[in-house]
Amino acid sequence: MIMAGGEGSRLRPLTCALPKPMVPIVNRPCMEYIVNLLRRHGIRDIAVTLQYLPEEIRSYFGDGGDFGVNLVYFTEDTPLGTAGSVKNAASFLDETFIVISGDALTDCQLEKAAAFHRERKALATLVLTSVPCPLEYGVVIADREGRITRFLEKPGWGEVFSDTVNTGIYILEPEILDYIEENRMVDFSKDLYPRLLAEEMGLYAFVMEDYWCDIGNVEQYLQAQFDILEKKGILLPLPGTEIRPGVWVGRNTRIDPAAKTIPPVVIGDDCSVGPGARVGPAVVLGKGVRVGRMASLKRSVIWDHAWIGERAELRGAIVGKGGRVLSGARLFEGAVVGDRTVIGEDSELKAGVKVWPGKWVEKGARLSNSLVWGNCGRARIFGSKGITGELFTEITPDFACRIGMAAGSGVKASGRFAIGSDGQPDTLMIKNAVLSGLMSTGLQVIDLGKVTFPVIRYGVRAFDLKGGLHICRRGRGKISIRFLNQCGAEYSRDEQRKVEGLLGREEYRLTSPEAVLPVEYLPDAARSYINYLLGFFDRELTGRSRIKIVIDYDPDRLGSLVADLFDALGCEVITLATPRNQDRTFAEMLKTAELFGDVVRVEGADFGAVLDAGGEEVIIVDEKGRIIGEEALDALLSLIVLNANNRRTVLALPVTVPESVVEMARDRGAEVKRTKTAPWALMQAFLDEDVLVSQRRCPQFLLYGDALAVLASLVEFLAQEGKPLSQVLMEMPGFTTVRKNVEVGWDAKGKVLRRLVEDVGERRLDTDEGIKVQHPEGWALVLPDADEPLCRVYCEAFNQEVAESLSEMYVQKIRDLCGDGRASD
Repeated sequence: MIMAGGEGSRLRPLTCALPKPMVPIVNRPCMEYIVNLLRRHGIRDIAVTLQYLPEEIRSYFGDGGDFGVNLVYFTEDTPLGTAGSVKNAASFLDETFIVISGDALTDCQLEKAAAFHRERKALATLVLTSVPCPLEYGVVIADREGRITRFLEKPGWGEVFSDTVNTGIYILEPEILDYIEENRMVDFSKDLYPRLLAEEMGLYAFVMEDYWCDIGNVEQYLQAQFDILEKKGILLPLPGTEIRPGVWVGRNTRIDPAAKTIPPVVIGDDCSVGPGARVGPAVVLGKGVRVGRMASLKRSVIWDHAWIGERAELRGAIVGKGGRVLSGARLFEGAVVGDRTVIGEDSELKAGVKVWPGKWVEKGARLSNSLVWGNCGRARIFGSKGITGELFTEITPDFACRIGMAAGSGVKASGRFAIGSDGQPDTLMIKNAVLSGLMSTGLQVIDLGKVTFPVIRYGVRAFDLKGGLHICRRGRGKISIRFLNQCGAEYSRDEQRKVEGLLGREEYRLTSPEAVLPVEYLPDAARSYINYLLGFFDRELTGRSRIKIVIDYDPDRLGSLVADLFDALGCEVITLATPRNQDRTFAEMLKTAELFGDVVRVEGADFGAVLDAGGEEVIIVDEKGRIIGEEALDALLSLIVLNANNRRTVLALPVTVPESVVEMARDRGAEVKRTKTAPWALMQAFLDEDVLVSQRRCPQFLLYGDALAVLASLVEFLAQEGKPLSQVLMEMPGFTTVRKNVEVGWDAKGKVLRRLVEDVGERRLDTDEGIKVQHPEGWALVLPDADEPLCRVYCEAFNQEVAESLSEMYVQKIRDLCGDGRASD
């Protein structure tokens, strides 16, 4: 069975009028290579599942006779998913069968996979391969016998546990159809395989060493062509006659004697190459292509009947069927020209620009954004905290506007949506661009003004909004755009993918001019937020206790919030507040806290606090001037939540929290739910109904990422306990943890995690996030970072020496696997 129903949305505009399996690879449809692969393995009876533009495939392949096979077609009236489409062809499937994608390129030795399948008596065998970046695939892990033990579809970096991924090639027994509901949307990876795994059916993995390339985006599409031309990993016959080494030319093609072809090059039938033109290296010209005098083409693919004008320059570009690139025009890396589109004389398409079919780019135009729809941007643009990049390099006003359009298109047009910023001139500029994008989608935009992220998070929940965006500085020269859903939680990976997909497909919902709504302003959100916080605490108790605090913060962004909150709590506050031109990093905050301890001791304060500019991160110093480490602070906050909620509490704790904290919670009658470390995953866990119901007095979601809420809860806790903070910390369970960072390239992360898993042996392994390995003396967690090319190593043990030894062992393992990784505390 060939799966050929895909739209290929990430390949647009190449697939606007063409199904993805019909996209040409070195002048042949991608699916033709798959048909030939099956025929070479003796497979003649082939079913093809169709859904998007089915007649394009039917008319080209017919009954398969011209290709030496017998083809039958099964068309879905409505999408049924990968497994559902196979069920739709059940009448064809009465013996062991192969499922293979029609839009991937491979020379998989199917007979080896089939032999493996028969030897294992498997119900289903998944053919796997290793890839440098596994984020867009289904990651799979199997035991030594090949039995699949776990897989995860399209993970985030923190979830990656291997670089071995699902190729979409399956060898299946007909009995598997019994597990697929008829006429229902059922997916192999998301629905069927998890069920088979849970029921411990015969689910196996065969890891192939052959070539495989998913033609998923423009970069991969080009790379597949280059791999064939340069014979990298795949040897396929090239069309035409090899007139000299590395140069294949079709029939009736004319190449001027003064032109130069630089191998490898494939030139189709009925082409002409003018005098002085330079074609190659790594160029594919389709049928009937015209290349003008002095034109220069490198690492580019030109579809049938396109024309390239005199002096035109193409570098890593694609021109669709019948496209026209007029004289002097220049197209750069990743630029795509749709079918029948005309690129005017002396115009320029910057890297990554896409022009949809049937458009006309005027003479001399300079396009840095895709025409009409906008630039697709990065394939995965979200980091751990929204979208972050350098101002004017990665985060530009035009890109910010498109982010607003994508975010707005992802929610109902009748919704109300919040926006706010930290009020700095550069973030206000980006905020206004995002605001324009949101308004263009028909949303009612609620402008909360100059607010911190915790305030806008509160505002989304309090005012019953559909979500929100916050724009703030993040380090020197960088801007972050943070996304909140209607629950006030940061976007989950699914919600992030939706935004990335809208950007990638360049499909935005634009409202009519008369339907654009005016912005609604709510300037008192900060005051409302302070009143909300105060509702969780006993102000009479804190007022009697007169807790004394020394606080270092940015008065420009936090001044009124700090004053209003602690005045209402009855605290005595000594402020070290000075305006700052630049935000401090966490490391700089730590240095401040080290000097800060003397002030806390001299002033006789109950504790001190250093806050970041946005009021999210906090470093606390006890009354003796000692800094409370991150793990100790997590433990302290857990204790505060447990004490505040008298009845049985459900506590959500990330996988990095020490086991001693988990034991402390359980000793106090709490139920512990382990969660991932990503901000969206944590907030999702904190907003779980079981957790919320058990934490009405001081909920975890209130404290997460909100420095002021943390400080207010600590004030009330100390007032209740009547003990110095240092004594409270001494009475808490002890633990010894070590954290180290190891530089690991993006392309190596999956491989490193897989090799570490393979080396686990009989030890207990947890792959919910990264890999967590239990040792007799403690545990080690290796977590790939979502924002940086590194892995983080967390270890806990009985004492400091053992924890250091355990962490160093894993650091060294990662270094050995990478060759040049360096570790840092």
